[in-house]
Amino acid sequence: MTRPRFTRRQIGFGAAGASLALGCTGLDLSRGEDIRRSKKFVRLSDGVQMAYVEAGSGAPIVFLHGNPTSSYLWRNIIPYVSGRGRCIAPDLVGMGDSDKLPNPGPGVYTFAEHRRRLDEFLDRIGVGNYVTLVLHDWGGPLGFDWAARHSARVRAVAFMETFVVSMNDANTPRFSLDFFTRFRGPEAELEVLEGNAFVETVLLRQFPGMSEADKAEYRRPFREAGEGRRPTLEWPRQVPINGDPADVHAAFSGGLGFMAASDVPKLFIRGDPGALISNGREAVCRAWPSVTERVVPGRHYLPEESPDEIGRHLADWHANLG
Repeated sequence: MTRPRFTRRQIGFGAAGASLALGCTGLDLSRGEDIRRSKKFVRLSDGVQMAYVEAGSGAPIVFLHGNPTSSYLWRNIIPYVSGRGRCIAPDLVGMGDSDKLPNPGPGVYTFAEHRRRLDEFLDRIGVGNYVTLVLHDWGGPLGFDWAARHSARVRAVAFMETFVVSMNDANTPRFSLDFFTRFRGPEAELEVLEGNAFVETVLLRQFPGMSEADKAEYRRPFREAGEGRRPTLEWPRQVPINGDPADVHAAFSGGLGFMAASDVPKLFIRGDPGALISNGREAVCRAWPSVTERVVPGRHYLPEESPDEIGRHLADWHANLG
């Protein structure tokens, strides 16, 4: 099957909030330079600009990425559903082409900061109601939390390889707790801020066959050593372990409570063998009401591992929402 591509009529072009009407020449969303040229920007009330890719029209379909990726993660999936709604994929602050935050340091790129700016971003671009969320990694907690606080505006939620519990000694294997705990130590400052460990080791080492152009696009936002890489370190430090950080644990609990109680349609795209949702965690998602499960090959970065399978499953599910 030929992978869908955007035309220039399907994807918005813009810079600094401007949008340009272009001809019908083909635009390949899989090309990093085309994605950068296609991005729009919204300036938030504190002056920070958030970048995003937009394609299609109609009811919103919002794609939220995690660490250390960007809207680029969704480049091969959005074309499958761009004919079914207004697809919106932001770069979270400090990531992709969104602005870095001023005065960075420990505790700057917190979950609360991302949540506050995501709320404002969605309001400023006029997302409105009847929203379908498509979530990966930290996009899951952000999206679940948004849905819990805006339940009347949510049409459906699709999710993959994200956090479906707030981790503690009873529900998480020790090796997983140790993986996240080590990022709280001082040695992680050197490994991540200087060595770019989250990009080079956690992400790119998993894909030895990835094209150099794709690798370059993931490296680009974090090319300079130091505080520009701070978002990739703060994310693992924000993972709640035994209730700490308390505010993130509370947000996890609220969002997951919504998913467990709401009848909103849900699509659980499970990776085989998976990572965050594996070793019995699948049962958590299967117990949620109105959930449809589909399986694709892959561990954690499923949109890179199985984009076409995800795109087809997402399109089929979305077409049957009614």
